[in-house]
Amino acid sequence: MRMNGVKYKSILPAVMIGSVVASLMMNQVEAAAASSSSSTFTAFLTNNAPGRTLKYVNGVTTVTNLSSTVVLVNKKRNLPSHYVPQDLVIPQIPFSFSGPSPKKQMRKIAATSLEKLFAAAKKDGIDLKAVSGYRSYATQKSIFERNASIKGEAAANKTSARPGQSEHQTGLSMDISSASVGYALEQSFGNTKEGKWLKVNAPKYGFIIRYSKGQEKGTGYSYEPWHVRYVGVFIAGEITRQNLTLEQYLEKKQ
Repeated sequence: MRMNGVKYKSILPAVMIGSVVASLMMNQVEAAAASSSSSTFTAFLTNNAPGRTLKYVNGVTTVTNLSSTVVLVNKKRNLPSHYVPQDLVIPQIPFSFSGPSPKKQMRKIAATSLEKLFAAAKKDGIDLKAVSGYRSYATQKSIFERNASIKGEAAANKTSARPGQSEHQTGLSMDISSASVGYALEQSFGNTKEGKWLKVNAPKYGFIIRYSKGQEKGTGYSYEPWHVRYVGVFIAGEITRQNLTLEQYLEKKQ
């Protein structure tokens, strides 16, 4: 290139080449990161597959991935009676009752996400209150025995978990209600504006409605629009979009 009779060496090609090389390198880094992330997630699901996370303890089918955010607990998969999550905290959200109580607790990762969920609800003019979170094995035993004495064991087990089979013992679940149903845990909550908001928005913060309508055969429990379970944002989104139970989702991934 000449300017005023002076020859200059153009730097444009070098700049362009450098930019292309940098772009390619960045794409490779991003691809590697995405590949690594995908591989890690796949490994996570594989390691937490139902068939890999179960053992027999004194004749009882017992889960082994106790601290996992996708630990699967149901009528065929029990938590040890002595299990207590090590990171229980009380989320800073409104509760339907006052005073201290163990059932205000959740595992930290779930509690943090629930705080964000409640903040979003408040922003949208939705008034929610938490009713019941963590329950120990002993507490669940007392609840189930009381329900069984009233309804009979078979009927009680449609709405109440036997001790060791409750998601509440994982510290990853919370029952939520509203003033529109007197903060009761009733199926009618699902028809309220609060219940409808919760169903739509819970997955955005990593929660699923664990016992959805129409999934009673798969979950073993009656419809519970108030019971949310933390599984993480991505998985919650997949489960909700595909209308799966947690059991179905994890079984598909093994």
